[in-house]
Amino acid sequence: MVTMRDVAARANVSVATVSFVVNGSKPISSATTARVEQAMRELGYRRNPVGAALARGRTKIIGMLYPALQRPLSGTVGGFFTSATARARERGYQLVLWPISNDSDETMALADTGLVDGVLLMEVQLNDSRVPALIAGRTPFALIGRTAEPEGLAYVDVDFAATVSSAVATLTDLGHREFCLVTGGTRAGRFEAHGPAERSRSSFLTNMESAGLRGSVRYCSEDSSEGRAFGRTFRDEHPETTALLLLNEHAAPGIVIGLRDAGVRVPGDLSIISLGSSSHMAGMADPALTFMRSPADELGRLGVDTIIDRIENPEAELAAVLLPCEMVPGQSIAEAPSRG
Repeated sequence: MVTMRDVAARANVSVATVSFVVNGSKPISSATTARVEQAMRELGYRRNPVGAALARGRTKIIGMLYPALQRPLSGTVGGFFTSATARARERGYQLVLWPISNDSDETMALADTGLVDGVLLMEVQLNDSRVPALIAGRTPFALIGRTAEPEGLAYVDVDFAATVSSAVATLTDLGHREFCLVTGGTRAGRFEAHGPAERSRSSFLTNMESAGLRGSVRYCSEDSSEGRAFGRTFRDEHPETTALLLLNEHAAPGIVIGLRDAGVRVPGDLSIISLGSSSHMAGMADPALTFMRSPADELGRLGVDTIIDRIENPEAELAAVLLPCEMVPGQSIAEAPSRG
């Protein structure tokens, strides 16, 4: 087995110099580094990443915690993962997706191992038990999302208030006055106090009241078959509604199919805008849905920048970034139908 002593002899340097090169624990001149690395290649020496991490006092690994037991994955969520992974690599880190539950004990079990330098939390609840647990610990963390009172926390998030207001304004300009917002959850029930759903609901009701519009809020499990059942009965339960906002991209294609099965034309009888979605998910419906594009790529990159800044400069100002969704035209909205 090739050792550092063997590499040092081949490169004509000290064992300490080889250690500094291997572990990145001390700056070494480029010429000496090149000589050591050449000796390592010639001898077939393999770096020990765990040992290097111990020597540096950092693993250069970020844990991205996604509560997969409570929240289904989607193409939109994938945008967060891929952009965050790419940004982490650009900044010399590795990002590991940790699909655990939203339980605070599981979160701390990961954070306390020393395997990660920092933690990114996703799918944040308004009263998220993971947050106070991490505050009490020593591992830096940041949020992609917000708690009910995010002051004193580093976060990046979708501006759901602006997103809902934009969607309502678009449909109001087309003459719609009767609205419904559909949020979601799993078969086990609602993801309690889920930040995106609760903030969208609050903004929706505020928009209804301030503009003198009529609106209701409904719930549908995040599943296409559940969406079909929901769509088939929607017109009977909401005969006056002409505009539907969906914060439930998993159920959306099924809802459109169920509406068609019930004889409801989209957009002739009912206009639909999908909130916080992606072209991949919106294109799964027929007709393709007009949607508010989630800034997933941007937030994934910003989230990584935020946690790395927390790791490398704990005293820096805390990030507090909100980005609205962007309207992307589809074939699912039209002028409100005449009731005459």
